Amino acid sequence: MEFIRRYRNLLILHFTVLIWGFTGVLGDLITVSALHLVWYRVLIAALTLFVYFKLSKQKLVVSWSKILRFLGVGMIVGLHWVCFFHAIKISTVSVTLVTLSSLTLFTAILEPLFNRKTIAIGDVIVGMVIIFGIYLIFKFEFQYWQGIIFGLSAALCASLFSILNAKMVKQDSPTIITFYEMIGAFIGVSIIMLLSGQFTAEMVLSSSDWVYLLLLGSVCTAFAYVLGVAVMKELSAFTVALTTNLEPVYGILLAIVILGHKETMSIGFYFGAVIILGAVFLYPLLKAGLARSKNRNRLENK
Repeated sequence: MEFIRRYRNLLILHFTVLIWGFTGVLGDLITVSALHLVWYRVLIAALTLFVYFKLSKQKLVVSWSKILRFLGVGMIVGLHWVCFFHAIKISTVSVTLVTLSSLTLFTAILEPLFNRKTIAIGDVIVGMVIIFGIYLIFKFEFQYWQGIIFGLSAALCASLFSILNAKMVKQDSPTIITFYEMIGAFIGVSIIMLLSGQFTAEMVLSSSDWVYLLLLGSVCTAFAYVLGVAVMKELSAFTVALTTNLEPVYGILLAIVILGHKETMSIGFYFGAVIILGAVFLYPLLKAGLARSKNRNRLENK
């Protein structure tokens, strides 16, 4: 029975990661700009989560200091998505998803700084491998250099809000945090649009855009998040982290199947992608192995 429940939760987790990978394809299919896309996405996600809270009869009341903190992090989330979808618009889904995998590199550098710890040697080595992979992609797909820059910017923002969320989630519900972060992202993107005069007729959506955005905002954002949190209660953090690293793999495969020839890259790109994704995927395994080895040595010394 325990095995069946674990297997079911693993399938749900993989399905959730597959949904997250599908966001890149939707970003390419939606015709409005990245700024307008994110504005609609976070609005739909916030409304969907609000309905979820009402149906589940959960309270949304938290202190004003926490709300302001959640809204601030939400603005970083909004900037992350703007960079992410803009990278897709000016390059390809594959290029964007692979460069987004540099999240591991940024986190390895930034997390010790935030927590006032020394940077681990293993993190530095993995970071160097990822930098080499990004260099190869720059070299062989230089025509997409702007998309690579925005993809790396999206990864930097993702690293920042992931580190901040890791602290906040210890005290508050992840779903409540996400709800207020969606509102923060909506406010942040709205301010950018207001200052840049982006509230224009270009925001008018076609029928297909409405369908894709509803999928993006409700299924790929709110629903996938709630689903992901649910399985995290049953599976180990290590299993979740390892499976989540498959997101760019699923996303690239979906992009090739759905978008076809547009996603065809050079051999050099795929070589660089394998190096980056291999480093990202194997890193948790190596780290867990080193931790077990240290524990064994500690026990033997006792």
